[in-house]
Amino acid sequence: MKKVWIDAGHGGKDSGATGNGLQEKEIVLAVSLAVKKRLEAEYGDVQVLLSRSSDVFLELAERTHKANAAGADILVSIHCNAGGGAGGFESYRYTSANSGSVKLQNVIHTEVMSAIKSFGVIDRGEKAANLHMVRESKMPAVLTENLFIDVAADAAKLKRQDVMDSIVLGHVNGIAKYLGLQKKEGAVTVEDKVNVIVNGKQIADGKLENGVTYVPLRAIGEALGAKVVWDNKTKTATVTTE
Repeated sequence: MKKVWIDAGHGGKDSGATGNGLQEKEIVLAVSLAVKKRLEAEYGDVQVLLSRSSDVFLELAERTHKANAAGADILVSIHCNAGGGAGGFESYRYTSANSGSVKLQNVIHTEVMSAIKSFGVIDRGEKAANLHMVRESKMPAVLTENLFIDVAADAAKLKRQDVMDSIVLGHVNGIAKYLGLQKKEGAVTVEDKVNVIVNGKQIADGKLENGVTYVPLRAIGEALGAKVVWDNKTKTATVTTE
């Protein structure tokens, strides 16, 4: 069982960067929770542990102590940036990082940029710095800076669910690739899920598989006021409006 430690930066009395109606602590918590949910739903033999799962304040030393004590295989600290300029995405490893951290940073950085580049996000590159979260962690560690709160164009992107989903996807793909995780059989990914709407109302999800869209026949039939009968012997579904 692989253990992944996800650290949502800031929290509680520490809002992190603020601007354009956004708070860093809220954005990174949403991303962290979504990474945990998706990684554990789609991949086997992995456990995701969180520094925080709500709006609470933790000292930096407490965060790394918990991760080290848990025996996590990797640590990913998730943040948003500030400081103006053109905005963009960047990642950090410790200045004297070992090869494991260098590889982890490279894989996650590459996967996140692959997921968000279509939104016009600037790649600010893979960097090294003497940051507590990557310095005091005993396991390979990376800190990601996911767009700039105080840059209007980036803030507008962070308010879009499709951009947030892509940031999550990039982290999940990077973690899974680095750890060599295998997808669960039959797991429905975000890319495979199909939203099904009948008469303006969303019903049960469908699934896209090998270019074919499968939809929930019974749910659609009932939403249209039809009767759906299943014959298990002949494997036949019959829809009638009588």
